[in-house]
Amino acid sequence: MLLATVPAFAADLAVLRNGFSIRSERHEVIGNVTRLYLSASNNGYLDVPSGQIDHFEKDTTPPVAVAAPKPKAAQPLGEVVADASSQYHLDPDLVNSVIRAESGFNTRAISPKGAQGLMQLMPQTAAKLGVANAFDPHANVQGGAQYLRILLERYNFDLVKALAAYNAGPQRVEQYGGLPPYYETQAYVARIIRDFNRKKLAERKRVAAARAKSRQVSHPAGATSASNFEQRASQ
Repeated sequence: MLLATVPAFAADLAVLRNGFSIRSERHEVIGNVTRLYLSASNNGYLDVPSGQIDHFEKDTTPPVAVAAPKPKAAQPLGEVVADASSQYHLDPDLVNSVIRAESGFNTRAISPKGAQGLMQLMPQTAAKLGVANAFDPHANVQGGAQYLRILLERYNFDLVKALAAYNAGPQRVEQYGGLPPYYETQAYVARIIRDFNRKKLAERKRVAAARAKSRQVSHPAGATSASNFEQRASQ
């Protein structure tokens, strides 16, 4: 009878020992990990070491109503990246830098190891994230952004570790306690961070230039104040 009083939209909230939380529709313990099902259809799930979970509580926050998305085929890639970045609280410049390093913005890219699409999702990873078609730009970027967010939370928002795990797998990051000693992974992380920093520097320069231009418009060079004009007129 008590369970019947819980709203239909109630979900599990796994509160981690590091202070973060992960919302899931339900969970189950499998060995020494807890599997968090991220959707009601059980298409996507995340395995978290049980020792990292402090406790579970009910998340009874009503779902937020959102506008119907634009048709996927007609949606420009910039909007796809912006939507996914907003949903998973990521900087779109970071997501674009990952896409550039992973596939060079080739939606049909396939790596020698079988990773697919813009953010090069491995089939098993795509299945866990509920991505049915990794060559669909919208689905691929949604899945890749979600996975990147999961990794950032897993490593307390250490970007180097999260990117290394995206490239080489979390098990390698944990094996070496950080960036693995693989040239490919080290070059991959450096390339993304360099590209991301370049975007941020260009953005700061644009903002500074816009502010300087705004000041020039407000106070044009050679302009004479009213008080100085009156002073000279009285002489």
